Amino acid sequence: MLKALNQIRVVEQGTFITGPCAGMMLADLGADVIKIESAGNGDPYRSFKTGFYSAHFQAYNRNKRAIGLDLKSEKDREIFYRLIAQADVYIQNFRPGAAGRIGADYETLSKINPKLIYCSISGFGPDGPYAQRPVYDSVAQAVSGFLSVAIDPEQPRFIGPALADAITGIYASLGITAALVERGRTGKGKRIDISMLEAMMHFAVEPFMGYFALGEEPSGVDRPRLAQAFIVRCKDGKLFAFHLSSLDKFWDALVEAIDGQALASDERFSQRLRRIDNYEALNAELNAIFATRSRSEWVERFSRFDVPFAPINSIPDVIGDPQATHLEMFVPVANRIEGAEQTVRPAFSFDGERAKTVRAAPVVDQHGEGIRSALERNPAAWPDLGGDASQVAAAQ
Repeated sequence: MLKALNQIRVVEQGTFITGPCAGMMLADLGADVIKIESAGNGDPYRSFKTGFYSAHFQAYNRNKRAIGLDLKSEKDREIFYRLIAQADVYIQNFRPGAAGRIGADYETLSKINPKLIYCSISGFGPDGPYAQRPVYDSVAQAVSGFLSVAIDPEQPRFIGPALADAITGIYASLGITAALVERGRTGKGKRIDISMLEAMMHFAVEPFMGYFALGEEPSGVDRPRLAQAFIVRCKDGKLFAFHLSSLDKFWDALVEAIDGQALASDERFSQRLRRIDNYEALNAELNAIFATRSRSEWVERFSRFDVPFAPINSIPDVIGDPQATHLEMFVPVANRIEGAEQTVRPAFSFDGERAKTVRAAPVVDQHGEGIRSALERNPAAWPDLGGDASQVAAAQ
């Protein structure tokens, strides 16, 4: 376990991805995160596919403890308030107004704990014309403008994992850590509001600046064209990527690697700006060349030249990738009851120390009895063993 945020106590009341991702980021850094779920079936993301322990839930809820509470119940609300009184951070991703209906709004919780860092995550912000609209990842990608610069307009389709959800959660964790630093100077808590719209617009700051500076509307094909980034298909049907950027040395190395002197002498490709203007033609020529060898042959060949390249790995490919293996990216899941036996470790290392394991995401109400018992013994204390998540895990 990483220990950068040891002694930081977090109450997370999140569902699906944004709130849980923010909590996971803090937990990965050593914070003791207690996840509060609705009594019964818990976070709806638990049953995203089958059962109550989906792989999707496991992904964003590791290194946490879990308790099921019904905040409409006076007894359970008292447990919630006792946790808040001792917490450093509270995270929720309700629709605007929902927190107030269950007594979890900032005004209520800050009176209980004036030093509390309160983080509210929403789709469109706490107010405004869209505030009450339901929002999911795809909607946030679309309205923020991000999707318009990430897709091919001729073949529009959503791409990859839930980017807006995860990015918003990461931004939220950054805001929380900054507020904790400020609290260390002032002793005062803080309310943080972040929306998926705001996070994705900031994430897309480069195309916005392109529009403001040049007056040109960006599109999904601009970035690869300007960056001279290519995806080509090899003889065996596998995909290969390389990125030449603005340095002529990479073009020169590419020409040498593919025996492409004919391309270099073609007026359409003789200078970088011409290669940008003739990107589609160059892409077609490159695909014809790469179709003459298998991907493994191209990987071996490119390893001898100074070109930024990579095979487009599948997830199983990455698991066997030499660099990922060297970085010890895959670690065991400890304290598991069910689910995956290994996962991807946190991306950070501190003074060369990496996380060697993570704790399994909790099953429904896994730690409820222990938390309740600890609060009964001492209602004014956080139910932990000093905030060290690894010790908490061993104790459970």
